[in-house]
Amino acid sequence: MAAESGLSRSTVGRIWKAFGLQPHRVETFKLSNDPQFKVRDVVGLYLDPPERALVLCVDERSQIQALDRSAPVLPMMPGLPERRTHDHVRHGITTLFAALDVATGQVITSVHRRDRAVEFKKFLAKLDNEVPADLDVHLVCDNYSTHKHPTVKRWLAAHPRFHMHVTPTYSSWLNRVERWFGLLTDTRLRRATHTCLRALENDLRAWTAAWNDDPKPFIWTKTADEILDRLALHLQRIPGAGH
Repeated sequence: MAAESGLSRSTVGRIWKAFGLQPHRVETFKLSNDPQFKVRDVVGLYLDPPERALVLCVDERSQIQALDRSAPVLPMMPGLPERRTHDHVRHGITTLFAALDVATGQVITSVHRRDRAVEFKKFLAKLDNEVPADLDVHLVCDNYSTHKHPTVKRWLAAHPRFHMHVTPTYSSWLNRVERWFGLLTDTRLRRATHTCLRALENDLRAWTAAWNDDPKPFIWTKTADEILDRLALHLQRIPGAGH
């Protein structure tokens, strides 16, 4: 920009700083194509949960790989960072089903080798056993095909205390359990090594148990109107977004 404008680099830098411009940064976004965009249903559960009920944010983290490095990790030393090989050895994949209690931060999990309607139904049965029978259960889920499978629909019909609330398409940020999955990835999985699939699954269970010893709920603050107003402002900046 300095070369094109004829200004010095320091002047360009001062202008960028004065207006809060950071042209080196790029972020991504995804707009929902859901014509109804039922944000009020989910946000209403977070801000004003029903009495005598539990609100659980439910999802699965599939394709979690048990990865081991092809050589031992070299530990950090004075003046040197931790070093590890660029390649790794795969020992299989597993799926972690999780239900986050939005009120307490407690998480109920289940580990399965596959990610099908059968496994999701088993997880729902586990929730049914662990949630007190006198409470209704409101589930916040995405519109993944497994969650809408006829097997799951029949199970829900047979258990009327369970109520499914589906987030709009491309709106995983509305599901609080995604934040928990992010913490799991950042604090445990990203730099971990596992020599077998069972070691990975035991690690997932251990991390969940440690979390539940001192759970921290994710507090939702935005109202549905604030979200919709922010979305409207965003759409105004995108040519043709309203069509």
